[in-house]
Amino acid sequence: MSIWTLVAIVTVTLVVSFPGDGQQVEAAFGAILAGSIALVSMLQLFQDNAVGFVRKLVYVGGGSYLILAIATAYLFLKG
Repeated sequence: MSIWTLVAIVTVTLVVSFPGDGQQVEAAFGAILAGSIALVSMLQLFQDNAVGFVRKLVYVGGGSYLILAIATAYLFLKG
């Protein structure tokens, strides 16, 4: 869940800090999603057990995707 919090904070910061139509922000959303998956993979690398690794990837990826989809809908409705 802390990765979802990090994704939400970065997303809100990007949406608020970039004025305009939001195309630059939407281009960064892919990097945010990839970073969340990479962070889960890196955390799993330093842990000794591999139990639940795929579940963690799916949960973090799905939650991050949902956060970014909500931000995209906000930008669409705003513009």
